[in-house]
Amino acid sequence: MTRRPFRTLLRASLVLALVTIATPSAASTPLAAPSPEDCQAPVSDVARGGYKHDTHTAPSIDPLGTWRSTAGAAFAASTPGSIEIPVAFHVISEGPSIEQGNVPQSLIDAQMRVLNDSYSGKTGGTATPFTFTLASVSRTENADWYTMGYGSREEREAKTALHVGGPETLNIYTANLGDYLLGWATFPSSYAEHPELDGVVVLWQSLPRGGAEPYDEGDTATHEVGHWLGLYHTFQGGCNKWGDYVTDTPAERYPAFGCPVGSDTCTRQPGLDPIENFMDYSDDACMWAFTSGQSFRMDEAWAAYRA
Repeated sequence: MTRRPFRTLLRASLVLALVTIATPSAASTPLAAPSPEDCQAPVSDVARGGYKHDTHTAPSIDPLGTWRSTAGAAFAASTPGSIEIPVAFHVISEGPSIEQGNVPQSLIDAQMRVLNDSYSGKTGGTATPFTFTLASVSRTENADWYTMGYGSREEREAKTALHVGGPETLNIYTANLGDYLLGWATFPSSYAEHPELDGVVVLWQSLPRGGAEPYDEGDTATHEVGHWLGLYHTFQGGCNKWGDYVTDTPAERYPAFGCPVGSDTCTRQPGLDPIENFMDYSDDACMWAFTSGQSFRMDEAWAAYRA
């Protein structure tokens, strides 16, 4: 897939706008409760085409903390592109046509390219250790599963029936999700308790050229796979804490919508809002980066839970 030219122009503008970012101690600390103003949503769902993002939040204590003090004490970072993740793609539809969710192989291939470009640093961010290889594609017609909601009976049924592989296999499910949700994911720390539910669910129209503008360049999957690999939202905790447990993502009072270049919602904290980061809520055309700290955290989470 060819990225929209707008993204390249935005990346250049953001690079010019960014200031030097000071980072706090890398030691993990519990998240502070966000203040009321940290929870304000500046743009309504209607203004974003009605689409809604996942509401995943970080726990008050970093799940990786205990691992770091024990098995992970001698952990060394993996080299870029050294971890290959097999992907099992599950297309759930209500009929045989693309309008009914039966996405063609071309869209699946385009989504795979977006994942590999995003995680390799080809779009401009840090090159992470992860590459993605399509291992299988399943196609299922089931009207009930097709409109599954987060945490629903239909989600559990679909995943129990279709899930393949172990903790190292990325299961991606596409459907026409309920309540206009773009997608959601499970975190690596939850695999041991519910391995059959592990994976990422995305609105099929969020795949490249799927039609869910402004979220149709494939970065919903990029974002949700970030959760699957252990990342939290960049705006976690608002201005009170560096609440995503990554030290090189600037504090952000609330999620970014659209592409507010130069936004700085935490003026007392260093750095502009990381609207270009895949773990924000910006439009797909505005997203292009993971940071080195995010790459390292995903690497750690892989070693702790998925390797």
